Amino acid sequence: MRSALRTAAVVAAALALAHGGASAQGTPGGTLDRIRASKTIRIAYRADAVPFSFRNSAGQPAGFMVDLCKAVAARVGQQLSIPSINLSYVLVTAADRFDAVRQGRADLLCEPTSATLARREIVDFSTATYIDGAGLLVRGDGPRSFQGLAGQQIGVLAGTTTEEGLRNSLKAAGVTATIVPATTHADGIAMLDAGKISAYFGDRGILQFLVLQSKDPGKLALADQYFSVEPYALGLPRGDENFRLAVDRALSRIYRSGEISALFASTFGGNAAPSQILQTLYVIAAYPE
Repeated sequence: MRSALRTAAVVAAALALAHGGASAQGTPGGTLDRIRASKTIRIAYRADAVPFSFRNSAGQPAGFMVDLCKAVAARVGQQLSIPSINLSYVLVTAADRFDAVRQGRADLLCEPTSATLARREIVDFSTATYIDGAGLLVRGDGPRSFQGLAGQQIGVLAGTTTEEGLRNSLKAAGVTATIVPATTHADGIAMLDAGKISAYFGDRGILQFLVLQSKDPGKLALADQYFSVEPYALGLPRGDENFRLAVDRALSRIYRSGEISALFASTFGGNAAPSQILQTLYVIAAYPE
């Protein structure tokens, strides 16, 4: 019961943060009018944010958030009576991604964007699309909590904020464990497969994707516990309430229809399932008409 209440509280907080009230600017940007005239939605994506937003082996935009934005675009097109809407891709980086929306070069920011109050001073956000955070990937018989990591060897990508977060979390929990730096995520999975480490620490979305690269995915499991919370949402032009409503309506219908499960499986594998927190998010965020 407590776990369910904590899950609901985390999801409610994510929804509240991602989907705030009307912006202070309050001046509609006319995004829907431009889309209606051009029959095109411009999608901003990253080349380096696997598995959410990246270029695939064919050089095409791919990833969970890119696929989700494609589905959103199709449903916005339906709302505007555009039977076949065009997509235009705008490549952005972590440094200039918000500028692409703020300066009017993109309509949707489709990458792992955490919705924060500070960022809502620059862009608006859709309702929440994903909840990520640090987690543990373990072998089937491995530890599932921080307390269970005592005396164990834990892998983590070297030289990252994730490594720093792991060290801080262990210290805060009073747990003594050996941290084994990995040069790449692939090296970390190889160490876990070989039993050289008991767990691999990283962002849960990345860990789910990494399971597919394991020699034996069936022997690996993602622990339920979240060690941090990052609510993702789609970035939108600030002050354009009509466009944000159209996007939220599209997301609600994607969640309510179950299409979100197919999009999730396409990225993370047919046997992968959204975590309890994500399942709760998609139920709560499927607003009624």
